[in-house]
Amino acid sequence: MRHLALFALLAAVFPSAACAAQQTASPAGAPVPVEAARPAFTLDTPIQRLVADPAAKAVLDRELPGLTTHERYEQFKGISLKTLQPFSGGLISDERMRAVEAGLKALG
Repeated sequence: MRHLALFALLAAVFPSAACAAQQTASPAGAPVPVEAARPAFTLDTPIQRLVADPAAKAVLDRELPGLTTHERYEQFKGISLKTLQPFSGGLISDERMRAVEAGLKALG
């Protein structure tokens, strides 16, 4: 939603810049919609950004069930999994972190 508001502002202020922001060039020179590019997620990405993306949230729900519904989610959603892990009391193991990392890379 934030991107739509930004695009509307760009279109109103800089009509040609808005058109350029909407497309990028492919190697063949044909325009490619910006929305086609998926952001790269890592273990350093804030949890709330992962949850905002349905595919990344599915990875979290699969590999760390209960994380996104945890009673303290609001308190830790702004930090990354890498930052949260040491405070998890062993609940977020290195093995789970590797599984999440592989799942996020597969979205790619």
